[in-house]
Amino acid sequence: MSSPLASGTVTFGVAACTVALLIGLYLVLAPWPVRLPRERRRPGADAGPSALTSATEVATGLIDNVLRRRGGGNAVAAALERAGLRVGVQDFILLVCAAALAAAAAGFLLLGPLLGIGMALLVALMAKVGLAVLAGRRQSKFADQLDDSLQLLASSLRAGHSLLQALDSVSREADEPTAGEFSRIINETRMGRDLGLALDETGARLQSEDFLWVTQAIAINREVGGNLAEVLDGVGHTIRERNQIRRQVKALSAEGKLSAIVLMALPFGILAFLALSNPAYIAKFTQSPIGYGLMGVAGVLLIVGALWLRKVVSFKF
Repeated sequence: MSSPLASGTVTFGVAACTVALLIGLYLVLAPWPVRLPRERRRPGADAGPSALTSATEVATGLIDNVLRRRGGGNAVAAALERAGLRVGVQDFILLVCAAALAAAAAGFLLLGPLLGIGMALLVALMAKVGLAVLAGRRQSKFADQLDDSLQLLASSLRAGHSLLQALDSVSREADEPTAGEFSRIINETRMGRDLGLALDETGARLQSEDFLWVTQAIAINREVGGNLAEVLDGVGHTIRERNQIRRQVKALSAEGKLSAIVLMALPFGILAFLALSNPAYIAKFTQSPIGYGLMGVAGVLLIVGALWLRKVVSFKF
């Protein structure tokens, strides 16, 4: 026999469900007023930025204020210039922060706070490495195009053009990134900057020893005179031979670089496979101080191995 309290509870539950059902039916079947979009009510009025756009602008503004107050961002701006990315420093930092927060949340949900912090740091490291990779590819492409650019520059000088006109012809006819860099030199000289300083800064920004030779040859010729076209032909011949040796070294070291990439990616691939196939096996590392210590030792050994492999497969000549 049921008690009065139990029967009262059942009655209250049934009444609550009935009220909720009636409210739901009213919300679904009630004739709500039709609301026209703003662009239909006011065809000439601007809809304005969305909430996401406004939040992004506020965040980038805060980052910009912090960078200006502390005088930072110069290193990031220089890295973006070397990588050839036309994006603001505050926008890049916001993207990296958003990706780091997403990675931290994913790591926290998977295994815990330690993995979340590690994944956030990994995103920041990957952003730095990505900029370095893009800058390296851009510098290599510029070095491969330099001999053809010098040949075009010397031909323009033989045709009777001035040095600035010859540089402008290279900026219009060469491929990227040579065209962009030479266009920047022309624009800076038109704004009143000395040509020698613009050339030196370009060589320093691209970290190109070959282009520094070109700038030194141009500077010496401007001081002592002579046939600049012949000088550039000699420099271009030397650079062409250096590029040929560079390509040979790159081809011979390609196997070692591929082996290094495979060895570095193998631990992360095994970790991802075990996390998906047997999560309990990986979870043991986050359940005791010994597991955390082993992960720390593995990380240190991985960094040492990466630096060692990079030293082995990198050649400077």
